[in-house]
Amino acid sequence: MHTLLRRVTLRLFAILIFVASFVGGLPAAPSTPRPELSGDAQTYDDKTQETVLRGHAHAICGTRELMAEEIRYHVPTQTITARGQAVFTNGAQRLLADTISYRLTDDTYTAENLRFGKPPLFVEGQAASGTKTKLTVSHATVSLREPGPWAPTLAADTLVCDEGGHLHAEQAHLGLGGVRPIKLPHLNMRLDQPLRSYVSLGAGYRGSLGAYGEAELRVPVADSVRLGGNLDFYSARGGMIGPAGDYMFGAGTDYETSGSFRSGYINDHGEKKIDVLGRPVPEDRGYASWQHRQNIGPRLVVDAKLNYWRDSEIIRDFRPDEFFPVQTPDNTVEAVYTGGNYHLSLFSRFQPNRYHAVQERLPELRFDLLPVALPGGIFARFESSVAALREDPPGSAQPGLRSDRYDAYGSLERTFAAGDWFAFTPIVGGRATHYARTLENSGRDDYTRWLGELGFDAQLRTNGVFNYRNERWHINGLRHLLTPHVSYRYIPEGDRGLRYIPSIDRRVFSTDLPTLGLGDSRNIDDLTATDTLRLGIDNTLQTRDSTYGSRNLAVLNFANDFRRRRQPGERVASETHVQLGIMPVSWMQFDLRQSIAPQDGKTHELNTGFTVHDGNVWSLRLATHYLAGDIAEYALEHHWRLRETFETFFRVQYDSRRQRFNERTVGISQNLANTWMIRYSATVYDGPRRESRFGFHIEVRSLGF
Repeated sequence: MHTLLRRVTLRLFAILIFVASFVGGLPAAPSTPRPELSGDAQTYDDKTQETVLRGHAHAICGTRELMAEEIRYHVPTQTITARGQAVFTNGAQRLLADTISYRLTDDTYTAENLRFGKPPLFVEGQAASGTKTKLTVSHATVSLREPGPWAPTLAADTLVCDEGGHLHAEQAHLGLGGVRPIKLPHLNMRLDQPLRSYVSLGAGYRGSLGAYGEAELRVPVADSVRLGGNLDFYSARGGMIGPAGDYMFGAGTDYETSGSFRSGYINDHGEKKIDVLGRPVPEDRGYASWQHRQNIGPRLVVDAKLNYWRDSEIIRDFRPDEFFPVQTPDNTVEAVYTGGNYHLSLFSRFQPNRYHAVQERLPELRFDLLPVALPGGIFARFESSVAALREDPPGSAQPGLRSDRYDAYGSLERTFAAGDWFAFTPIVGGRATHYARTLENSGRDDYTRWLGELGFDAQLRTNGVFNYRNERWHINGLRHLLTPHVSYRYIPEGDRGLRYIPSIDRRVFSTDLPTLGLGDSRNIDDLTATDTLRLGIDNTLQTRDSTYGSRNLAVLNFANDFRRRRQPGERVASETHVQLGIMPVSWMQFDLRQSIAPQDGKTHELNTGFTVHDGNVWSLRLATHYLAGDIAEYALEHHWRLRETFETFFRVQYDSRRQRFNERTVGISQNLANTWMIRYSATVYDGPRRESRFGFHIEVRSLGF
């Protein structure tokens, strides 16, 4: 009996071990952590098998958190349902709704009548469903910053947001507040690049254009791509229309690509006048501009700029704010490769507009070696270029200039220093330039020019410290920095071969002292013999800054050239160039730039400016501009911030030579809901000019959303 009982017991034990080992080998059922529940009152609903919390109901499950007036937890399905001012939080993300249901098993949720924000966007929707990586909202409305009658809004049948910051909308409508006239079947954008600075509206009156309205809009149509256009109407001219857009790909990477384009066309039936060549402006007018920048890896960068104007006055007539800073359109393409200690570039400048003289490069290949240290403290510099140059004078019967040019420059320099107070740097250099084309009838087919250069740069640094204090002007000690400097260049045959050389890269008008070194001169085809000594003295007066370091109180610099080799009309001593800046306090500044003939004390150029301001509340600037025989003008500009949303401004320019006001502008700016800047201005012009005598303008542009 005992033997039988023992056998049965052993067999049963073996069976239990077998079963236990088999069961242990099965995958364990997934376990869902039980949420932490709390509330003012807690009950259990037998019918629904739910734990019910009311009054400050709170549920926490890992990083997820739910709060509402009532929370129900259904154990069999592991679902939490929150009703009444429900709030769903996951880290920095926060969603509000009437009802939110969250399922713990797969980390998904649904919501009804929801609201959430991701600055600067505010989103509302009838219903939503979400996962760890995506949120889908039906019948959604997106507002910039917050809902309002002037806020840009987007309404969509379906809105999808993913964790990568992408937003996709189906059957979207764009507009302001509840008015959304623009319909798009699909819209894609990034939440970190919303609709900012791509909406502008303008309206007003100018005598030359009549009453007008201008509008520009660009909307996201794909990730990092915005397309739209310009639509303008001028009662005295007609309508102008053209596409516009911008793009950016691979932001922040070694392959970042960005660009923008604009265009416009108008059949102008108004008074068009004449162009810069004295020809009638055509009836069909238009323009196109494109800017592009592209990184191709960490070392290669490509830049392109295109400006096509159908006539020389199209931008001046219809876009005067863009015309006056840049009055001659430029068209260039450049690729630059940055090596370890050099730059290799391919540059092209071309001229699709046949009414301005442009020195075209078709193209220019250039190599620049950064300074290289040689034994003995010597530094070597080298640069070379190969260029095909062309210049066709517009409206001229004379033949244009052509030049195929190879150019190279090299130099050696060595700095001798005595501590940190004195430095002397002798320089020796040479330039070789070969012209495969020469001037017609010059008697030569090609020409090679060899030039040598000798010179030096020297400077002396000294300072004085004075224990002077002035609490009213916030002066805590004074330090005077004095730096005399001397430069000399000797290029005895700089004007060699001018009768053979097509002068395309030539000197241009400038009131500054000319570039002194042979290697830094850009007017390669129009060099002059040089034997010039340049003297200068730089003065800076500083005091201790209350926060850190020091701040400048005044700057006074002098410079003068003394020439042993001179061009016709030049004197031994050039004009003395003076720069002065006085900044005694943060709210006041006076600046002056002047050139004076030392022989007779006559002023050739004088520009001054005096500015006072009170933070960003108001500012006042009085400026003068004088150029002997050409310009004598006074300018006054004032801004005054009346309150947070309004600012007044006026600008006056007076020509004392002709005794007339060239411009008188007065206006007011309004910040509307921190979303739009509205600018109202009226301008009166005097004197003969292409623009009309009177103009009134209203401009609406979007702020940085």
